[in-house]
Amino acid sequence: MGIFQRLFGKASKAEPISTEEPDSIESSTDSDWEQLPAFIPAAPQDVERVSVIATAIAAGDRPNSKFLVKRVLQRNPEVKTISIIAASIAAGTKTDSQLSIKNIYKKKN
Repeated sequence: MGIFQRLFGKASKAEPISTEEPDSIESSTDSDWEQLPAFIPAAPQDVERVSVIATAIAAGDRPNSKFLVKRVLQRNPEVKTISIIAASIAAGTKTDSQLSIKNIYKKKN
């Protein structure tokens, strides 16, 4: 069994599809706010390094195979900073809680 199969080969569970209609807040969010992407394209100098490392790890199990890296993304530093600050402030009241930031929006100019 390959390393990627062990890391990412989890059994998927089907989630029920909700039939609820979106709130009116959702429509007003689209006009005044823009969602910040969680990941942005990586710097060109980092793409080659990441591709070589990922290909070497994946080829460990199958040396005669061919790999193609389509795109390399990195965490958006702005989103990362905002997530840390927001989770830290929210965790100030409940220290043993776990928080997950789903979306971050930025006011349009």
